[in-house]
Amino acid sequence: MRLRLKRIAALAGLSLPAMMLIGACATTAQAESVTQEGNAYLKLMNEMGGNPADFNIDDGKKLWSEKRGPKNASLEQCNLGLGPGLVKGAYAQLPRYFPDTGKVQDLESRLVTCMETLQGFSAKEADKDPFAKEGGNASPLENIAMYVAHESDGMKIAIPQHDALEKLSYDNGKKLFFYRAGPFSFSCAACHAESGKRIKISALPNLTNKEAAVSYATWPAYPNSQGVARTLEWRMLACERQQRWPAPKFTSSAVIDLITYMGVNSNGATLHTPSFKR
Repeated sequence: MRLRLKRIAALAGLSLPAMMLIGACATTAQAESVTQEGNAYLKLMNEMGGNPADFNIDDGKKLWSEKRGPKNASLEQCNLGLGPGLVKGAYAQLPRYFPDTGKVQDLESRLVTCMETLQGFSAKEADKDPFAKEGGNASPLENIAMYVAHESDGMKIAIPQHDALEKLSYDNGKKLFFYRAGPFSFSCAACHAESGKRIKISALPNLTNKEAAVSYATWPAYPNSQGVARTLEWRMLACERQQRWPAPKFTSSAVIDLITYMGVNSNGATLHTPSFKR
C-alpha cells in the first residue's frame, strides 16, 4: 500500500511541473496571440485613416495663422529651426539647438518661445494647461503641435547632433533613460531596453537602438484609451507617472533630453503622424 502511494506521489511530482509548464506555454502563446491581434487592429485603423486627430490638425493650422496675444500677432514667423515661418519638415528635425535661446528645444518648448516673443504671452500664459484632460478637448498648444508635426508626415527623421549642446542633450537623455529612481527603483530601461517584451497585450519597443522608431516615429498620436490627441511630451509625462517618479515640469530639460535620445536613435525612419494608439 505504501509502495503504491509512493508511486502515485512520484508520478504526481513528475506530472505537476509538466502540467504547469504546458499551462505556462499556453498562457504565453495566448498572450502573444492577443498582442498580435491588438497590433493588427491598430495597423488596420492606421491604414483606414479617418483619425480624430485630423480635427486637431485643422484647428492647429487655424491657430498658427490667427492673431492672438497682447501683440495681436500670429505664429507665421515662428522659427522652428528651418527659418522664420518654415513649417514643412521642421518637426522631423526636432529637438535641436536654437541660438536665440541658447537651448536644445523640442516642438512644444519652441512653440512656447514663439508665443512669448511673437505674440507677447507670458511664459505662464503660454504653457498654461498644456495637456487636455482624459476625454477632454485638446489645448491650443496641443493643436498647434499636432499641425506642425503633421507637416513632417512621411518625412525622414533627421535630428541633428552637430552642436555640443545637442550631443550633451543626447548623452543626458541616455543617462536618464537608464537611471533607476522612485519607490520601485524603476527606469525607462526596465521596459524599453530589450526587444520582444510586452506589458499585458502592449508590445514594448526597444528604445536603445533603431527599434525606437516603432514608437517615436508615430507620435503625436490619438490613443483610443485617452479619447483625445496626445503629443510626445505627454507620453513622457505618462511614462514617468507609471514609474512613480515625480511629475516633470512641462518642457523641462529632462523631458527634452529623453526625447532627444529616442529621436536620434530613430534617425532615418519615416514619420507617420498622427497615428492610432491603444
